[in-house]
Amino acid sequence: MDPSLVSDLMIPGSSKIVFLIMDGLGGIQMEGKGGTELQVARTPNLDRLAEISSCGLLDPVAPGITPGSGPAHFALFGYDPVQYNIGRGILEATGIDFPLTEKDVVARMNFATVDPAGKVTDRRAGRISTETNQRVCQKIREGLKPGPGLEVIVETVKEHRGILVLRGEGLRGEIQDTDPEREGFPPLEAKALVPEAEETAGRVRNILSQVGRILADEPKANMVLLRGFAKHTRYPSMKERYGLNALAIAAYPMYRGISRLVGMTVLSKVSTLDEEFKALEDNFAEYDFFFLHVKQTDSRGEDGNFDAKVAVIEEVDGYLPRVRALNPDVLVVTGDHSTPAKLAGHSWHPLPVILHSRFCLIDTVKKFDEVSCIQGALGRIRSVELMPLAMANARRLTKFGA
Repeated sequence: MDPSLVSDLMIPGSSKIVFLIMDGLGGIQMEGKGGTELQVARTPNLDRLAEISSCGLLDPVAPGITPGSGPAHFALFGYDPVQYNIGRGILEATGIDFPLTEKDVVARMNFATVDPAGKVTDRRAGRISTETNQRVCQKIREGLKPGPGLEVIVETVKEHRGILVLRGEGLRGEIQDTDPEREGFPPLEAKALVPEAEETAGRVRNILSQVGRILADEPKANMVLLRGFAKHTRYPSMKERYGLNALAIAAYPMYRGISRLVGMTVLSKVSTLDEEFKALEDNFAEYDFFFLHVKQTDSRGEDGNFDAKVAVIEEVDGYLPRVRALNPDVLVVTGDHSTPAKLAGHSWHPLPVILHSRFCLIDTVKKFDEVSCIQGALGRIRSVELMPLAMANARRLTKFGA
């Protein structure tokens, strides 16, 4: 759908929309467990909500495409994930309130461990502490010589994660990731993906060579892996596109970053689920769109821990009555993508969605899981189509045409 169509049809209103997003929610059946994580989980509150709502399945990008967290969330907010394929570095930088400029190219930086042969033995450097990260970043700052016309900034995000910012004139972001995304292989070369990015790629290669020498004596964080190169630009806000005064409630920096990029107000002082749901209650009168992000479902899936993911789903189910007590005009419950414990990573599998409002078409779905929801009134749709449906159910779109 052309995003300008929704913008042209939006009308002012006071209705409230809540998006409760369990990151990595979708799953697949795992041997010996009796179903998917959602099928096994005891979710009486989610099941009751499904009974009085429209349900379906979401494809974050398209069938068969495994999405990253950035594109998957942009799609949820109605931004085409192919058009707005935001680099991971930009998301991490905005997540820690780093002041980006239009001269900046940014990459997500993972500290990693390499052996004497230069092969990666641990892509996360043993999940070093944030304090160690800060010390090693300072070590890089003190030892790095960027070269003329270039400023290089390294900043800690959390644990093994950080950002690398190149600031200067004429920089390009079309550079290949250096993370091989598996152990036992050397880091990839920072290659230009278009001829115009060759000079920038050469500067990145020089930086990485220096970093390898600077960190050579570190026991764990002796190399960095770079992902998601991108040049900073501005994106249309939720206010501009939908007329919504939006609030993001998220504990992890990257998801706060995504929210800032689309113009949401971000609450940064939340760390536990209880704090997140209380923040929703405390701020419910002040905003009309709420993005509440639960990270732990994705983390447990990436760990390959089926039972722990089930436990997180059940914990979130226990908070649902508090959300419903607020009586939002539209309540959406879903995830950004699937992270089956069986695969211990993101996957291409569609994930279930509930859309509840006074005006939704109630279907025959009785349980909130991947298999049940395919029978729902929403059918199988792309995530980017969810936001217009939420807007319509909130009575925020006028009629198209005469």
